[in-house]
Amino acid sequence: MVLPWFILIHATALAGLILFPLPGWRILAGAVALSWIGGIGTTVCYHRALAHRAVKLNRWVEAALIFFAIFNGSGLPLTWVASHRIHHANADGEGDVSSPVRHGFWWAHLRWLWQAEMPAIGKFCPDMAGRSYRIWPALQPPILALSFFGGLFFGWAAFFWPGAIRLVFSLHAQCFVNSVCHTEPNTPVGSDSSRNVGWLGAMHFFQGENWHRNHHARPALARLGRDWRQPDAGYAAICLLEKLGMATEVKRARTAQAA
Repeated sequence: MVLPWFILIHATALAGLILFPLPGWRILAGAVALSWIGGIGTTVCYHRALAHRAVKLNRWVEAALIFFAIFNGSGLPLTWVASHRIHHANADGEGDVSSPVRHGFWWAHLRWLWQAEMPAIGKFCPDMAGRSYRIWPALQPPILALSFFGGLFFGWAAFFWPGAIRLVFSLHAQCFVNSVCHTEPNTPVGSDSSRNVGWLGAMHFFQGENWHRNHHARPALARLGRDWRQPDAGYAAICLLEKLGMATEVKRARTAQAA
């Protein structure tokens, strides 16, 4: 159902941009806020906490962030984590299903999401065998329905902007990590072509996913930006949760070196 979903949100977003090119600041702020918290769900929970175990989240915080990641169109935690672990195990090599070097831009950007084989969950996510991760497939359809239609309560402009337009924006922001952040020039065939892409940070609300070369160099760390010149709001969110007692076992450079 991935391809029909993509067609639906793109067609609806196009209609919304034609009918409501200027939605009003409150509606625009709502769309940005939902995209931002959804991005935090993906980068903090899916990516750093679940895929790499770079931080351990309070179970209620984790559940909330999974909800917002699904709400933002990032898919299910099990399939996201399995696909990402496969990517790291074979970065730009023969088994990397989302590599633009091997398969081209559009395959890496979108097509693999509905044309590639499903990842082997049992093989790549044995640490996520618990029931808490297996309830989400049943919850995904109503969450996506709420995400798509929920704005109707506030009017037609709110239906389009915090709905389909936000979903399309968030989709492509995430997909650029695959299609653009793996295009380092003069990389030997079969070698990791990951790179940092500064301009993509704005599209990610400076949550850190654009510092992709940093991440591939040290994937176990919770921080993706190396210093203040590389903004990483995802890491800032982790630090805040840690201070509130809602995140523990944060993997930092000094602790990784000590280990």
